[in-house]
Amino acid sequence: METPYCITLADIRDAAARIAPHAQVTPVLRSRSLDQLAGAELFFKCEQLQRMGAFKFRGACNAVWSLPEDVARRGVVTHSSGNHGAALALAASTRGIACHVVVPEGAVKAKLAAIERYGAQLHPCAATIAAREQTAAAVQQQTGATLVHPYTDTAVIAGQGTTALELLQQSGGVDVLITPVGGGGLSSGCAIAARGLQPGIAVYAAEPEGAPDAYESFRRGERFTDIVPLTIADGLRGTIGAINFALMREHVDAVLPISEAQIVAAMRLIWERLKQVVEPSSATVLAAILRHPQHFAGKRVGVVLSGGNVDLDALPWLS
Repeated sequence: METPYCITLADIRDAAARIAPHAQVTPVLRSRSLDQLAGAELFFKCEQLQRMGAFKFRGACNAVWSLPEDVARRGVVTHSSGNHGAALALAASTRGIACHVVVPEGAVKAKLAAIERYGAQLHPCAATIAAREQTAAAVQQQTGATLVHPYTDTAVIAGQGTTALELLQQSGGVDVLITPVGGGGLSSGCAIAARGLQPGIAVYAAEPEGAPDAYESFRRGERFTDIVPLTIADGLRGTIGAINFALMREHVDAVLPISEAQIVAAMRLIWERLKQVVEPSSATVLAAILRHPQHFAGKRVGVVLSGGNVDLDALPWLS
């Protein structure tokens, strides 16, 4: 299947060059004990160590620095429950332009604080996708700012793909790549990069059973979004985008579901064994490897840890 959305390995390489002055090259970590547990060689790409604590900075930075000067002067706007908003705010600050972020009720307080800390103006709205989009459109009309969607923007997708570009270079190549999937920007961008560099690589996406829109879309063969997400992985509650689903159908082998208990157990393992603080969305990838070993056993596996912005106030021993 071919999609009408043309994002290529060349676009991702261009994005890598564009964001290089601003983004971190994050490390790839290994753990013998996790390798043994998974029965595979795991290469953890640590985007929790990216600027603002998540891979989202890559796509936001590429989008901001792709804008022509006269357009950039009017600023940028987005809607986000946290990480993308903080990423866009930080990216906008690197170019000295205004940033507006529409935030839904119930968003993680630590992530909202980060958005404000990076200099964005917050615009609250109801906790629905429709409300988010309507409010963002109103802000866009009022300010003339450019909308930078969290995952359906092609510049954002290309920027997210630089994660896999680095991972494959740092690891010397892998047999399998796995990322979390929410809206699908990371999954689609990384899949394009991986298949561009290694055409035979297997690519999977991990998704909570409590937010199974990507899984259901793959199962049904058409985009399915009639789902009310209920998952601890707050970064994966977004609805899969049309562009992203089309790209994933072309480049991703399957979406692998995991339970809430498996997400929590995997997050604990990463904290214990890698000594890395990751948020629940990140832990979905290890959870999927352990639940679906038939796809990974005996192979070199690239594992994208998407972020580490944990709400510390929610931890009982710190609150």
